Amino acid sequence: MKSGYNLIIMGPPGAGKGTQADLLAKRYKIPHISTGDMFREILKDNQSQLSQEIKVYVQKGELVPDNLVLEMVRTRLQENDVKNGFILDGFPRTKIQAEGLDEILKVLNKQLDLAIYLKTSYETILDRLTGRRVCLHCGANYHIKYSPPKEEGICDRCGGELYQREDDKEETIRKRLEIYETQTREIIDYYRNKNILFTISGDLSAKDIFKKVEEKLTELEQVN
Repeated sequence: MKSGYNLIIMGPPGAGKGTQADLLAKRYKIPHISTGDMFREILKDNQSQLSQEIKVYVQKGELVPDNLVLEMVRTRLQENDVKNGFILDGFPRTKIQAEGLDEILKVLNKQLDLAIYLKTSYETILDRLTGRRVCLHCGANYHIKYSPPKEEGICDRCGGELYQREDDKEETIRKRLEIYETQTREIIDYYRNKNILFTISGDLSAKDIFKKVEEKLTELEQVN
């Protein structure tokens, strides 16, 4: 088995990108780099100008500008733990970001092995996101249908209060999906034209999606 891969995973909110990225990170011993998590950490800092700028976009359910995202990713990909590979979750989301990533990787003497696209129906997305709950204290994730806490509204891990994020409410979800479809349609074509796009139904179970990705990576390894 190859020691590591340089991967990106794409898909609309609720497609299961984070779940698959975690599974791939464990399987191939590469870091899971989530721009969403990086932004949430920044938003905890209410003092910096960057956090204030990002907060405006996040609270509206809009995408953060490319230049801010690219600078964040550039810094992250220079760290030591990515030398044997990485999986980018939630990035790139626009053609400008994709082109910017190519330039970053070129400087670092790296290239992408695969762009995984989880094509997911609106019904599945709505079901997954509106039912999601997050612990206010420790950040643990739950779902009222698929992975509920033992006691409603209370975190199993720390006893903290569970809440629904603003961007998991139906009105915001609709807006996020409209933005996603508009800005990422061309990025799908971008990676298809580079012959590294791998499309899977995001409506499948996490286990079935992961199995298909493993099979594709094994296929790539045999070809190369």
